[in-house]
Formats: sequence, C-alpha cells, structure tokens
Amino acid sequence: MSSIGQSVEKAFTTMTSKNSKVVDLQRDILEPRTSQPLTTDHGVKVADTDNWLKIIGSDSESKSESKKNGPSLLEDQIGREKIHRFDHERIPERVVHARGTGAHGHFKVFDDRASKYTFAPVLTDSSRTTPVFVRFSTVQGSRGSADTVRDVRGFAVKFYTEEGNWDIVGNDIPVFFIQDAIKFPDFVHAVKPEPHNEVPQGQSAHNNFWDFVGLQPESAHMVMWVMSDRGVPRSFRMMQGFGVNTFTLVSADGKRHFVKFHFIPELGVHSLLWDEALKINGQDPDFHRKDLSEAIESGAYPKWKFAIQTIPESEQHDFDFDILDATKIWPQESVPLEEIGELVLDRVVDEFFPETEQVAFCTSHVVPGIGFSDDPLLQGRNFSYFDTQISRLGANWEELPINRPVCPVFNHNRDGKSRHRIVKSEVNYWPNRKDIGHPVSEEKGGYVEYAERLQGIKQRARGSKFQEHFNHAQLFYNSLAAYEKAHLVNAIGFELSHCEDPDVYRSYINVLNNIDFDLAKAVAVQVNGDVPNKPGRDNHGRTSHGLSQLDFLPKEPTIVSRRIAILISDGFNAVEMQAVRAALTSAKAVCYLIGPRRNHIRPMAGQDLGPEVFADHHFDSQRSTLFDAIYIPSGEEHVKTIAKNGRVVHWVREAFGHCKAIAAVGEGVDFLREVVRLPASVDLFTPSRVQGIDEVVTSYGVVTTGKYSASSVVTDVLNIAADTRGFASNFAFQISQHRCYERELEGLTQQVAF
Repeated sequence: MSSIGQSVEKAFTTMTSKNSKVVDLQRDILEPRTSQPLTTDHGVKVADTDNWLKIIGSDSESKSESKKNGPSLLEDQIGREKIHRFDHERIPERVVHARGTGAHGHFKVFDDRASKYTFAPVLTDSSRTTPVFVRFSTVQGSRGSADTVRDVRGFAVKFYTEEGNWDIVGNDIPVFFIQDAIKFPDFVHAVKPEPHNEVPQGQSAHNNFWDFVGLQPESAHMVMWVMSDRGVPRSFRMMQGFGVNTFTLVSADGKRHFVKFHFIPELGVHSLLWDEALKINGQDPDFHRKDLSEAIESGAYPKWKFAIQTIPESEQHDFDFDILDATKIWPQESVPLEEIGELVLDRVVDEFFPETEQVAFCTSHVVPGIGFSDDPLLQGRNFSYFDTQISRLGANWEELPINRPVCPVFNHNRDGKSRHRIVKSEVNYWPNRKDIGHPVSEEKGGYVEYAERLQGIKQRARGSKFQEHFNHAQLFYNSLAAYEKAHLVNAIGFELSHCEDPDVYRSYINVLNNIDFDLAKAVAVQVNGDVPNKPGRDNHGRTSHGLSQLDFLPKEPTIVSRRIAILISDGFNAVEMQAVRAALTSAKAVCYLIGPRRNHIRPMAGQDLGPEVFADHHFDSQRSTLFDAIYIPSGEEHVKTIAKNGRVVHWVREAFGHCKAIAAVGEGVDFLREVVRLPASVDLFTPSRVQGIDEVVTSYGVVTTGKYSASSVVTDVLNIAADTRGFASNFAFQISQHRCYERELEGLTQQVAF
C-alpha cells in the first residue's frame, strides 16, 4: 500500500462517532437535570411516590389517638401506574442470543478497491463514514446467564447507510451446525436446557446436544470450532466476526460475485483457558460486558479490519465443496481475503434496554449492490429473523430509535401496535392520484434483484456436494497448534463426561474417528468410550491459514487495554512500582494495585514522602483470572507479608497455571520461586535470584530481575519486542503474547496446584 494509502488508513483510527445516527438518537434522549421533578406518564407532577392512597382511620378500641391503616384504594392512579409499568417492563427475550451487550461506532472503507465487485457506496465510497451499532452475544443461555461460558458468540453489525440499513448478522465462527434452515428448531431445542428439568444453563455439556450432533454429522466442523479455544474468547474485542452465510455482490456493470464477510480484530484473536472461564463465570459473570465498556471509556477503542472473500459467479462450481454450504469455509489459499475497510467502536450506550435490548437485526436487510445467494441456511434466516422481531417487538419494530434508518423512510405500511410515525396524507396506497410513495427505478437507487436464470426440479433434497461432512473438520483440526489441539481434546472430554447416557458419549467417538484417529482415541480414553482400533477414514493432512489463533497475532506487539495486577502490601518498593507502572501505562495497559485492603498502602522505609498509594482492590475481592498478567515488586517487609497470605499465594500459582506473564523484582523473585516450587531441574529465576543484580531473566513467560533502579529505568525505554534487555520491556512483550503455552505443553502447569 502507498504511503498516502497508509496515512489515510491510519487516519480512520482517530475518528469519533459523532455521526448521523448519534444525532438521530438525540431527539429521543432525555438527560434529567438536577432536582428534576417527578411526573406520571401523562405529565402530572407527583406529590408522594412512597405511599399508596389508602384509608387511614383511628383505632376505636384504643385510648390513644394512634392511626390505623385501612384498605388501599384502587382509585390511586399514581400507584396503579407505577406498578402497572413495572409489571410490563419485560419483553420476550430472544430465543437465542438472549445474553448480549452492544456499542456504537463507525465504519469506513479505505478506498474504492471493492468497486470491481459492487456498486454499494458503503463498500466503495471512502469519503463516507457509516454509523454502526454492534451487538455481541452468547447463543445458548438466557439473559441472566454468564459471559464466559463455552459457546458461539454473536457478532451482529447494523450499518446505518445513506441507502438504508444493512445488517450483517454474524458469529465469531465462520461456519454453522446445520446446512438447511429447516433444521434450526431441532438444533436450538437440542442445545437449549433439556425440557424435563431446564438444565443446564449456558452450556452444551448435556445429553441432548451431543445426541443431536452425533446423529447430524454435518455439524462436525462447527463442533470442532466451538470445542476449540474459539469457544471461550478472552474478550469481544479479541475475536473475529464472520457473516457465516454466502451473500452476493453486484458491480455497476452487472457482474455478480459470491462473497463472505470477515472482521479481523486489531488486538489479535485470544481466548481464556477453560479453568479460567469456569471460575470467571462465578467470580464476574459480566466479565465480557465490563471489558468492552472499560476499553471504550478509556479510549482504547476496539477495531477490526473488514475483509471480503469473493468468487466470480462463473467459478461457483470449481471447488470440491459447495460454496453455498454454511458448514464449510472458503480456504484462504483458494480464495484470498481482501481487506477493504475498518470497523471502530467508540461509544457506549446511554441506556441498555432501548438500545442493546431493542436493537433488532435481519439478514434480509441489504442495500443496492449487495444481495443473497441460494445458501439454504440464509434463505431460511431471511424469513426467520424478520418474523421473530415482529413477535418480540411488534410490527413497528423498525420505528424504534435504535432500529430506524438515518435515510428518509416512506411507504404505505400503516397502523399496528406501537405505531410512532404520523403520516399526514390523504392516501395510503399505490397507485394514487398524487404520486405519493411511488416506486423508484434502479437508475435512481431502487433495489432490483439480480436476474438469475434457474432450471431444476422442485423437491426436498440437497445438492450432491452437501453430502460430505468431514474434510473441513479435518482441515480445521490439522491447522491448530499443539496446545490448541490439546485444549480441544480436553474440551470434548469435559463435555462428554457430563453426558450420563452411554449411547451419547460413546457414539460421538465414531464421529471423531472420521476426523482424526488420534483425536478419537484420546477422547475415548477420557470418557470411557470405545477406543477405535483403526481410523473411520483417513485424515487428508491438509492445513489452511487463518484457522489457528496464532495466525492473528498483531504484526506489532501491543499491550493496549491489557489488565495487569500489581500485588503490594505494606513495605513495598513504591519507587520501583511506579516506574514499572508508568512504563506499562505508557503503552496503554491498565494497571491495578491489589493489596490487603482497599485503602492506603504504606511503602518501604524512606519512601513515605511521596504521594500516598491506594490499592484499587483487596486480595479477596479480585482474582488472578480477571487479569492478563501480574507483577510483584520488591520490598522485604511486603514480601514477608504476602508470603503468609494464602490468597496471594493462590493468586500467583493460579496465574502461573493459566500460563500468564508474571514479573517479579528482588525479594519478589524469592517469593515467586517458593510459591511456584518447580522441580530443581527447572529453574526460572537464575541469576535474578541474587538480589542487587539487575540482569533480566525471561523464562516460560516469567520475567525476573534482582533490582530495578534509577539506572534500570533510564536504559529500559519501553520497546515491546522479543530479545529486549529491559525488565519492563521484556514483561510487556510477554504480555503481548497473551500466554506462554510452552509452560503447559512441557508439563510445568501440572506440577503447580491452582
């Protein structure tokens, strides 16, 4: 890309979301002023909102003049309205994707490089900034379920374009469990809590789900993705987004391409460990929601590159799979990605319900230049999404502020529940004598479907290429790193071990044996399945780029928005801590001081004259699971104190077991060595065990040094790169790698109790 192109691309990252949709929403936003008076919904000021209107009489049998409560009166309109409105606050939650959160932002293309595929200005006009609203969600659980369950994540984007709303109703996984939409009710019934006891909530580890996918082999590819680390993302900001279905693009000269849509996160693709995800479910069930708002409000705006894969209509049948099959990917070696724009989220919602809960997406919402394919899953989604919004929000759901377009809207649709728009006109039909609401030609922007020639026989069937179900599951499994494969084996083992029916957990081994022989054997041993003695089919051995999360590490290592816990107690080295913290925050990491109390923590002797240091949290109120890394400063008294605190000891062991970056200085190194207690053959701390020596040692993601003095600070200009000499720089690089999985692969984490 040219330097001009690079500068233009970089400029996108500084844009704000003071866009046309934000302006549009202002007319529905009420900002109460201080001492705002209370009124009823019909505008009457309320004198008393604490007592229902009732009869208050005197007690005739009492000698005192005490007053006695009588019956409450139905005539109390103020009381009835307050209770009535409370009783009707809830609307039906989504059947799937009920648990979610959202944010506002904008989208912009880099240039007109996509004009060879489409004439849609949202994808070709670089002078435009298109407002967006994005909603992330889990699939299986209810609105009250936890964020970090193993599940697919919804990644739905509403583009408020000048030609109308365009919705990409996607997921964080590029494929789906089924090929044909008619199977969607069966899949959802199977994955949801079982009907006889409404268990389990927010997870697929139960008989019905595994029974269904075991009998529906087209789901094999999707199961591999969900059971991989993709099923437990570290953050919404660190996961990909996919349109899942095959859409079409039509160019100005009438040529059609099939297209897949991709969102690639700037921060890379990262996940939680399963033990970590389980613990966060209880420790902070809103972890992902908080993470998103914390990042936006701190100015670390989440960003994704927007990319497309395109196939000319003439090449539709040139592949060994059907490109309209939603259980298949388009391998990047055959169909390269083209990055054409950027999505940025830069504004949190003002009120959750009218924005995040009432936002509604439809795959059928496209704009001129973008169309549909004969993808049988998409065809059914186009019907279902529109239908479910009417059921949940009413026929006029597109008039709700968060859903209405920013472009002019006019048609002859009328009435219905909760109609907002008032049309001042004598006619509500077409044709009419005043030419109101007339159709628009294609030349003037009217949407015209692509003229496609079709010939066939009407029947309930699927194309011949839809019958193969395991090649892409093998491709995904083969492309994973060693630690990713190990996590996948353990994930399937965990899920099947929660299935009580032997027919369920034993039969799924047969499905796995069609993907990989060693995979099937490993899972069978874990769950008491029948260990196969030969492969169900040979593994083709092929791999593809873009399937392992390692393929998405940022080109320039970054620790932006990473959460770092600094463990301190009375007598810690405050000068050292402040120097290290300043280095990390200069790279936009977020540091938290964790101490024995949420109050002033006294530094070591001789450092009392500096500003007071307050802990953000105490040891029992937070856990290592909620942070990306931990740092233990030096200080003899401080280290002696935390060494006697079992909670702190667990903090460090747990962070080590979860493969997180850990840093320690001076006496903190001695504490770390005693806590982790690895065999003598594995010494992570030499020579930094010798206090007073400022040589930096990095081993298995653990960064240590004997001291961090003023001279260390001078030479430790933060440089996030491998093989740097400075303590803070080394620590930052280890954080940027997300985790040190070598610790796990070489069995070190198994030797530490956490």
